[in-house]
Amino acid sequence: MIKRTLLAMTAGGLLAACQPAIPDSGSVNSGRGVGFGDGSFEAEQRARDAALANDSIDSAIAATTPAPADGSPEATAAETARVLAATRPGGASALNSGVTPVNASPSNPPPAAVNAVGISNENNFDAVSGQRSIQDDAARVAANRAQYEVIQPEALPERTASGPNIVAYALQSNQQVGQQIYSRIGFNKARKFERACSQYSHADQAQIAFLAAGGPEKDREGMDPDGDGFACDWDPTPFRRAAQG
Repeated sequence: MIKRTLLAMTAGGLLAACQPAIPDSGSVNSGRGVGFGDGSFEAEQRARDAALANDSIDSAIAATTPAPADGSPEATAAETARVLAATRPGGASALNSGVTPVNASPSNPPPAAVNAVGISNENNFDAVSGQRSIQDDAARVAANRAQYEVIQPEALPERTASGPNIVAYALQSNQQVGQQIYSRIGFNKARKFERACSQYSHADQAQIAFLAAGGPEKDREGMDPDGDGFACDWDPTPFRRAAQG
């Protein structure tokens, strides 16, 4: 019997040692409520009252939080909050030149119109009719028409400059580009063609020089190696299409 009693007491002591100690809320958190951290209920209530009275959460936090060190992230955040509070409607106006910012809201009344004079006189029939009549407008239109000067078309002057006319050559000939109608005999045709055509910036200039030098019958410079009568890849098609259109 004594052994059983000793065993029961030993087991009870072991169970009591395994249980965690329950803190005394009365001695540790005296005057504090649940969810307030290290602050007391009275301090949290004062912060809330300050926020409601001043409409500023920043001042309520500052009442319970020590000032952060200069240059710390907390100090930067506090300065940013101060600037934002200063620019709120009705807040401090030191950063706004003493003028309270406008609170833009759809419920605000529309701004007063400045220089609201309505439509201009040019679009107001009553105002215009008081200045001039329909007969006056008709007389003004007639006066403007009398000042019109009609210039009759004249024939274009004839060309006086001498030299080949590539437009006339394109219309008078009927061969196609690459169609050989003139015989070509000689060596190094490709080299002579490149050397001769490189002197001109446009094919029209090459064709004029080609016709001035004797035309396709001679071609001393080798500008028409395929014998179609067109120098340096000149194409008469655009001139022929313009004459047909």
